[in-house]
Amino acid sequence: MTRPVRIGNYSGFYGDRIAAAREMVDGGPIDVLCGDYLAELTMLILAKAQAKDPSAGYARTFLTQMEQVLGTCLDRNIKIVANAGGLNPAGLSSKISELSTRLGLSAKVAHVEGDDLRGDTSAILPPVGATKPVSANAYLGGWGIAEALSAGADVVVTGRVTDASLAVGPAAWWHGWRPDDFDALAGAVVAGHVIECGPQATGGNYSFLREVTDRRYPGFPIAEVAADGSSVITKHENTGGLVSVGTVTAQLLYEIAEPAYLGPDVTTHFDTVRLEQQGPHRVRISGVTGSAPPPTLKVTLNDVGGFRNTMTMVLTGLDIEEKAAWAEQALFDVLGGRDRFAEVDVRLLRFDTPDAGSNDQATAHLRITVKDPDPRKVGREFSGGIMEVALAGFAGFHTTTPPSGESAYGVCRPAAVARHAVTHTVVLPDGERRSVADPPTADPAAESAGSRPVVTGDAASAPGGPTRRAPIGAVLGARSGDKGGNANLGLWARDDAGYAWARDHLDVERVRALLGPEVDGLRIERFELPNLRALNFVLHGLLGEGVAASTRPDAQAKGLGEYLRSRVTDIPEVLLGS
Repeated sequence: MTRPVRIGNYSGFYGDRIAAAREMVDGGPIDVLCGDYLAELTMLILAKAQAKDPSAGYARTFLTQMEQVLGTCLDRNIKIVANAGGLNPAGLSSKISELSTRLGLSAKVAHVEGDDLRGDTSAILPPVGATKPVSANAYLGGWGIAEALSAGADVVVTGRVTDASLAVGPAAWWHGWRPDDFDALAGAVVAGHVIECGPQATGGNYSFLREVTDRRYPGFPIAEVAADGSSVITKHENTGGLVSVGTVTAQLLYEIAEPAYLGPDVTTHFDTVRLEQQGPHRVRISGVTGSAPPPTLKVTLNDVGGFRNTMTMVLTGLDIEEKAAWAEQALFDVLGGRDRFAEVDVRLLRFDTPDAGSNDQATAHLRITVKDPDPRKVGREFSGGIMEVALAGFAGFHTTTPPSGESAYGVCRPAAVARHAVTHTVVLPDGERRSVADPPTADPAAESAGSRPVVTGDAASAPGGPTRRAPIGAVLGARSGDKGGNANLGLWARDDAGYAWARDHLDVERVRALLGPEVDGLRIERFELPNLRALNFVLHGLLGEGVAASTRPDAQAKGLGEYLRSRVTDIPEVLLGS
């Protein structure tokens, strides 16, 4: 087909807006309805569900949404692609077929599998060891989806494919791309990366709040992907939010690391992406180059890490630090010492202000988390110890919650597997099973040492002149998030002068100093993306063993970027205006 394919995303995570599928289908023309349900934490949640019920392991909300739109999609020839299959894509495929029959429809349902490596972890590197992970999934690409659509499937459900594959597969099918059409595939990866988190591309979680003048719930994003891989990001008319170069840039910086973005179908070079405002709520993405993907696939493992519990004591008014030290000592005296637990995390969170105008503004929180393989230690024994301090500790003692029980937590581990150890399989509507061939691959080290041209953007000089102390957010936007135990923090400017200042001013050590003691000792990488007027920082180990195990109050580092924007530094007055 010669015209662009219109791919509308209606889900950014398991638990996202239920009505979004119906709103996307009813809101205007689309060719493909795609939904992203999976994250590293989601796989752990689904594993827990499957442990209780072997027939579970998929995103149940997908069935509710399909009941609302399946008939309309068949009438309009809208294809449905979702990774809601999780750990049981075959089971979800059967449920969709049952739903179709119950509704009096005849949907052709296919599914993609082969990502689940729990049955044989021997090829995973680094070695898994004796511990049997509760989930072990390779990240597959889009060619299984494309194969299913080419065979006439109306609905394609998958297990763990990359988020962007939900756009790459349909675009490759629609345009008839080959596995070595790397530039086109890379363009589709970028489009898929922009729309995968739903309204984060259409004004949600956006730093420059005043730019979003339509404060209605944002419309979910649409990618119009052309035959050359370029695309336009937009949304349905008469929906809230904003699609601008800024909102698209913010999402491009979300959860990435180095500019060479390794994927199962293509290595996408984010330093070649160019953005252009084409019209109201229309941003064109072009210039993306791709190269051969690596010979390995990314794998995410989830293990049962043990048990944890958190209690928070509220401190009010004067002597906050002294009260906190007294409370901590009293608690662990009651419990028999800190060494009884495998891990203890104590955080004094200061919200208090001197001579506060209200009781709430005079409070701080002493947040204590304990972890241990023995659930009895961290359950009521721990939270009961907090209560023993109630009448014997500091003045004004109270807690944010009553005594609580323990909860299990998971540990996320990144790994890799050779492609030949994974059988990427598509099961067609008639039950036929087809293996999906691997694309041409290349060693990433050899690729980076090659002669691939990199678009370097404008190397403008940073503005000089007088400076003024001001928040970084006066000039830069931010988007941050989690990647296993690491966090990324992307910063971008709205003009060349702002980027030139950020490029010269925000080196690793300055960012380390601005973020404070929490990042002391961590390895921080910095990458420049001049075409996007952006910098990306990767903070290795900030989230410890992953989101489920992290003891940070902001376990997914969602607020890290906004924190950095609030920090004050010396900024040229010419960038600040009057």
